Amino acid sequence: MFHVNVALPSGRSEELSLPQSSKVGDLRALAQKSFQLGFLRLLAADHSVLDPTVSLQAAGLEDGDHLTAIVLEAKVAATEQAFASFCCGGDRIVTWGSPAHGGDSSEVQDQLKGVQQVQATQCAFAALLADGSVVTWGNPFSGGDSFQVQDQLKGVQQVQATSGAFAAILADGLVVTWGNPFSGGDSSEVQDQLKGVQQVQATQYASAAILTDGSVVTWGDPDCGGDSSRVQGQLQGVQQVQATSDAFAAILADGSVVSWGDPDAGGDSSAVQDQLKGVQQVQATDGAFAAILADGLIVTWGSPDFGGDCSAVADELACL
Repeated sequence: MFHVNVALPSGRSEELSLPQSSKVGDLRALAQKSFQLGFLRLLAADHSVLDPTVSLQAAGLEDGDHLTAIVLEAKVAATEQAFASFCCGGDRIVTWGSPAHGGDSSEVQDQLKGVQQVQATQCAFAALLADGSVVTWGNPFSGGDSFQVQDQLKGVQQVQATSGAFAAILADGLVVTWGNPFSGGDSSEVQDQLKGVQQVQATQYASAAILTDGSVVTWGDPDCGGDSSRVQGQLQGVQQVQATSDAFAAILADGSVVSWGDPDAGGDSSAVQDQLKGVQQVQATDGAFAAILADGLIVTWGSPDFGGDCSAVADELACL
């Protein structure tokens, strides 16, 4: 038998024994059972991460070694009818639910090494890996098939999703899109403008990219925020973009806000524009925005059914 001491950062430790032919993954499973913790990563004495797929001998472990176990936080992403559970840096994603909506990841499971982030459209998932590549699965028409852009998906820093398409920001500031072209999966018309991209935000069917110079580039369904031409001249010095299901709101460097997209979903803030000064933060529901001002007041706009009218609680908000 092989004997290993495994300790948590808290100091709690367990002496574990298992056959010498075991893999590191077997040791990890035994540690998880002993500590009654769901997700652990094992570190050697030199703080290197042990590969769970290799044998104890191949990992360089010796009888009586002392290892450290780090507790990983489990995260869950979801499409309309499926879930994907993962740990940042882990080598496995557990999926369940409708296979047609990404609930079956068996075909790509061996590619999922060092998962950093998982994003979801309505029917597909995209996993960003530690090496900057992306693995997709689920409905091909909703972004589950990235084959046509796979050679471009290198050095990916961030992935964002609409209801049916994905957008990946690369290390050089370029953007790669795929999925339903009517949901933002086709950015060819603005591709020459997508340089120095810092952040991408999305509505249901459109995307908005903030560039290093503080300008914004949009694409996708024009009625859902994909057309920002009406306010393009105002989109300078953009610090942050938030989105409802069909509209965008941008906070500018001077603390003002510019909105566009479906007026009924917050795309028209003209009624409260004179109040939108010194804005510190904007949050969104599916159909309305709420802006927190520097003086602590809150200004809302968009559909009243989605929180766009806070007049009924205005007195309470003023007392916060």
